[in-house]
Amino acid sequence: MVQAMTKTQPEIFYTDPRLAQVYDTLNPWAADQQFYTELAGHLPKRILDMGCGTGLLAVELARRGHTVIGADPAPAMLDIARNRPDGDRVTWCLDDASSLTLTDPVDLIVMSGHAFQVFLNDVDVEAALNNFFTLLTPDGTLAFETRNPACASWRTWTPDISYEEITVDGIGTVAVHNDIVEGSRNRVSYETHFAFPDGTKHMGIGHLRYLEVDEVLAQLNKAGFAQVALYGDWDGNPVADDRPEIIAVARKS
Repeated sequence: MVQAMTKTQPEIFYTDPRLAQVYDTLNPWAADQQFYTELAGHLPKRILDMGCGTGLLAVELARRGHTVIGADPAPAMLDIARNRPDGDRVTWCLDDASSLTLTDPVDLIVMSGHAFQVFLNDVDVEAALNNFFTLLTPDGTLAFETRNPACASWRTWTPDISYEEITVDGIGTVAVHNDIVEGSRNRVSYETHFAFPDGTKHMGIGHLRYLEVDEVLAQLNKAGFAQVALYGDWDGNPVADDRPEIIAVARKS
């Protein structure tokens, strides 16, 4: 199965509406969205969904009574988000993690879909985390996940393993596969290939950084977060070499 395209992904998604639709099909509701929804709780909160993509999580949070801002640097993604059922319940914003400004602070920032891996160097990580810290209320929470480098998930992103055909509403059957360009424990570059029913083909290039556990902790502490909990999967188990995620829930106070 194709590794789901994350919000960190190729610039091609930023401008091509068809590929934004493919993204939506490849990324249905899953355990990560459920985790962040439960983290938000039942009491109404102001929430920023940073890297919201096509708005699946943002809209669901709004339906549950939260005031939600969905921000993403991809116009094609936001076009789909705005047109979702109940998309008008969310305030949509075209912006990135380091430059986004808000009139009022938020209680919770979520960054799902492994979007945190788009920050390829420490400067980018620090810029994003410093801005998140500023955007939160004094007792606010930041939550995100990054793939655990110990699991080397990218090793399965090969044409033979990742190939699949998906049905996209309004488009038809699209063939998709990944292919690794360069891979190491902490850096991965790969291509994702798309073949459409009309014979056209597209290729996007993705670059990801896999942070170590101690790097995640160090960066959050440097940004000023006082309490950090880390989990290795969506069931809330501790981080371990055989668990696929490093899920961070960081509180300002």
